[in-house]
Amino acid sequence: MFGPHSTQVPAGRHGQDPKRIMVIYGTRPEAVKVAPLIQALQASPLFTPVVAVTAQHRSMLDQVNEVLRITPEFDLDIHQPGQTLTSITTRALAGVQQLLAQQRPDAVVVQGDTTTVFAAALAAFYEKIPVVHLEAGLRTDDPYSPYPEEINRRLATQLATLYLAPTATSKANLLAENVDPAAVVVTGNTVIDALLWTSSRELDYGHPALADLDDSNAPVLLVTAHRRESWGAPMRAVGRALARIAKAHPDLRVVFPCTPTRWSVRRCCPPSSTCPTSRSPSRWPTAASPG
Repeated sequence: MFGPHSTQVPAGRHGQDPKRIMVIYGTRPEAVKVAPLIQALQASPLFTPVVAVTAQHRSMLDQVNEVLRITPEFDLDIHQPGQTLTSITTRALAGVQQLLAQQRPDAVVVQGDTTTVFAAALAAFYEKIPVVHLEAGLRTDDPYSPYPEEINRRLATQLATLYLAPTATSKANLLAENVDPAAVVVTGNTVIDALLWTSSRELDYGHPALADLDDSNAPVLLVTAHRRESWGAPMRAVGRALARIAKAHPDLRVVFPCTPTRWSVRRCCPPSSTCPTSRSPSRWPTAASPG
């Protein structure tokens, strides 16, 4: 038997009806990492993927779905201005549970460690539908870093049936938590598949300021800094470091995509320093956003 539960993930066989696999995600990083899996499921005669989004992110999720050519069959559209972790969890749990009760897929796939992952895995458990956890086994052993992701992924481990670990280290983490070794498969990280897919295509960067980025030989520094635990003094320290780098290397182009949080780059960079040009959230090929 797989995992901590007796329900096995069914596998379709030639001559049988393909198994319906519902892939559920809610944020832009999840979309990036499930896209290669969705493509593989679509290409297989054994499976029929059913794509459902909670829309924990809204505009950012829509951006990457468009780039990666994903059209969800179901959209719960739970995003609300000023949403909290509690409100995301309760709306996602209720919406996914109702969807699963109606659709009855053969298995549910969740990716990573967002609040959508925890809520969808719990809803699938309630409906006695096997859960496949993609990118399982990441750990920091600090429940508040990253927050709430570390706890989300630990809880997903307790709810899952099959674990797709990106590395041998992730597999070891799962085995240390008494997950059945037969339920763990080291797959690599699907973000690499997404990177290879996008790099092989002509995609713009989604912002006029970056239109000539590939036409110049100037060095480029891509910066991402958005974690909740980095807000405040740590983020200001990042800003000071970037200002020093930009001043010391005037030919360097610093690309700093901003996510729509209350910690913008203006608050990151010290007002009296030379600060790299910042931009509002760009389309996904430029950079990813928080999970």
